Amino acid sequence: MADDQSPDMPADRGLPSHQMLIGGDWCDTETGARLTTVNPYTGEAWAMVPDGRPGDVDAAVAAASAALTGQWGSLTATRRGGLMRRLADLLRERGPELARIESRDNGKLLRETSGQLDSLPDWYDYFGGLADKLEGATPPATKPDLFTYTRHEPVGVVGAILPWNSPLLLMSFKVAPALAAGCTVVVKPSEQTPVSTLEFARLFEEAGFPPGVFNVVTGGREVGARIASHPDVAKVAFTGSTEAGVQVMRSAADHVARVTLELGGKSPNIVFGDADLEAATSGVLAGIFAATGQTCIAGSRLLVHRSVHEALLEKVVARARTIVLGDPAAPETEMGPCATAEQLAKVEGFVDRARADGLTVLSGGRRPEDAALARGYFYEPTIVTGASSDHEIAREEIFGPVLTVIPFDTEEEAVAIANDTRFGLGAGVWTSDVKRAHRVAHAIRAGSVWVNCYRMLTYNMPFGGYGMSGTGRENGLEAIREYTETKGVWINLSGESRDPFVMG
Repeated sequence: MADDQSPDMPADRGLPSHQMLIGGDWCDTETGARLTTVNPYTGEAWAMVPDGRPGDVDAAVAAASAALTGQWGSLTATRRGGLMRRLADLLRERGPELARIESRDNGKLLRETSGQLDSLPDWYDYFGGLADKLEGATPPATKPDLFTYTRHEPVGVVGAILPWNSPLLLMSFKVAPALAAGCTVVVKPSEQTPVSTLEFARLFEEAGFPPGVFNVVTGGREVGARIASHPDVAKVAFTGSTEAGVQVMRSAADHVARVTLELGGKSPNIVFGDADLEAATSGVLAGIFAATGQTCIAGSRLLVHRSVHEALLEKVVARARTIVLGDPAAPETEMGPCATAEQLAKVEGFVDRARADGLTVLSGGRRPEDAALARGYFYEPTIVTGASSDHEIAREEIFGPVLTVIPFDTEEEAVAIANDTRFGLGAGVWTSDVKRAHRVAHAIRAGSVWVNCYRMLTYNMPFGGYGMSGTGRENGLEAIREYTETKGVWINLSGESRDPFVMG
C-alpha cells in the first residue's frame, strides 16, 4: 500500500501513478489526463493521479446508486456496523503508512498526521456502533383506529468534497456517519492532496465492503462542480473556503440536495487578566502556528486584556521566534511549509498589505532566509499588532501562520470584538473565573468554544459553524441525522374506508 508500490510508472515523469476507484474498479479517466501532486517541503512533484472529468463522476454516482439498491442496501444495520469496525481495525494497522503519505502530500508535520491517524479508527468504531441504534418512534395515534410510527432511512448517495489541509480526518467527519446511516459515497479529494485518500480507499475492499459503496474521483473544479450539481447526489458534504461553499450550495439547490458546509473562520482566542499566562501562551501557539495556521479553526485573532497585554505578548513573541521550521518528517520540526505555492503567495500578500497600512509586524513577516528551506513553501511565524476589527488582516481568513493581536478593556468589549466577524467557527477563552468562562462561552457566536484549551476535536462532539462558517454539524449524534430521512408511517387498523373528502 505504500505510495511507491504502484505498478504504473509513467516513463515521461518517473513518478508513482495512482488510479481512481469507481464501483470497485481501479481506473483512469477516459482522456488519460493526469495531475501531479507536489511535496510542499521540496517543491517537487512526487506522484500523479487521474485528472477526472464529469463523466467519471457520473460513473461513480451510478455505481454508488447501484450499491445503495443492491448488496449494501440489503445489509442489516448491524452488519454495516461490523464492516465499519473492521475498517477501523485496518486503519490501526495502516495508519503509520497513511500518515507518512499525507505528510508528504500536504506538508503537515508527521507528528500531527500520525496523531490524526491514531485517532481516526475511533470515528469508524463510534459511528459503526451507532449504525443499528437509529431507532424510530411510535408517536401516540390521535385516533383509536390508527397506528403510527417513524423510521430513519439513508438519504441516498453522498458527495464528499474535501480540502487539502487534513484530507483523511475531514473525510471521516463525512464518510463515517454516512456509512452508518446506510448511504453510499463519492469522494473528491483536493487536487493538491489526493494520494492519501486513494490509498485509504484500498482498505474498503479488504474490509469487505461491497463495490460502489465508496468511490474516489480525483480532479479539479469541474469534478467538484459535477458532484454538487448531479441530480442523483442526495447530499453534499463540503469542507473548504466560504466562497467555494456558496457555489456548492447554489449547485445543490438546483435539485434540492441536502448540504453540510464546513467553511472558513476567523476565530478569536480571548485571554483575560486572570488567565494562566503560561497555559494561554501554549494555547495561542497551538491555535495559530500548529499546522502552519492552515486550519479552519485557527485562532488567528488574539484578544488580550490590556492588563496582561504586554506580558502575554512578550511570551508569545519570544516563543514564536524559536519555532523550528523544517522537514515535516523530522521529530524536532515544529512548523512545516504552506501546502502550496499559491497559499504561500496569499499569506505574503496579507502581511505585505498590513505593513503598507502602517501595522506593526512584531515577528516573522517573511520567508525564512535559511537556504535549507528555500525549495519549500515556508513562511515565518508572524505576529501583527496595531489592527482594529475593520482591518483586512483582522477580518479575512488568511489560512497561514499569521496572528493579529487586539487589546480590550472589558468582558463586554471582548465579546463584541469576538463577534464582530462574518464567521463563527471556533473561539478560545482563557480565564480562572468559572462564572466568566460560562458567560463568555454562551455569548460568543461560534460552533465550538474551548475554555483554557484550544484546537480540540473528537468523534462524539458536534462540529460546525455559525454565519459564513457554514451550515449543519459533523461528528456526534447530530451528524448521523444529517444523512437520514425520517419517514412517518400510518396504519389504518379499522379495515373500513373513509370519507374521501375529509382530511384525517
